[in-house]
Amino acid sequence: MELQALPSRIGQVRRIVSAQLRYWHLDPLIDRAVLGVTELLTNVHLHARPDKTCTVRIELLPDRVTVSVRDHDPRLPVVDDADPLATRGRGLSMVAAMSESWGARPDGESGKVVWFTLSTPAHLPSRSARPPRRVVEEVPADAFAPAGRGADPRGARPAPARSAVAG
Repeated sequence: MELQALPSRIGQVRRIVSAQLRYWHLDPLIDRAVLGVTELLTNVHLHARPDKTCTVRIELLPDRVTVSVRDHDPRLPVVDDADPLATRGRGLSMVAAMSESWGARPDGESGKVVWFTLSTPAHLPSRSARPPRRVVEEVPADAFAPAGRGADPRGARPAPARSAVAG
């Protein structure tokens, strides 16, 4: 998706990334992905020139999710050693700490891509997997109450529904 990296739009992208990961059943990755994309978009907002236009891409591969942000500023980001009392300058360090890998690369004559990856949990079902079959408990025939004439329907338990289909 293409957008202006403005504070109001960053929140919207966070919601979109969360929704996409939920759709892919990757809920355990949401917090880290949202933190990472927030940091990358904040860097575009604070540092990118000549404009704040960028493109966010989220890609699902069998073993990982990759989130990338492309902007029109060719300068590659630098990880700063932030002063302990500084209120900014730790964004890329956080991205590095919470992701399996991250990086930046030039993209054409005037731009760059900054990205990070998150490993997908090993226990995920394949996307083409069928839903699990329901197990139905077998009930012996003698558990059903006999239905007959003259039975008092007020005191009797209702009989379970029976299927007319053989099999």
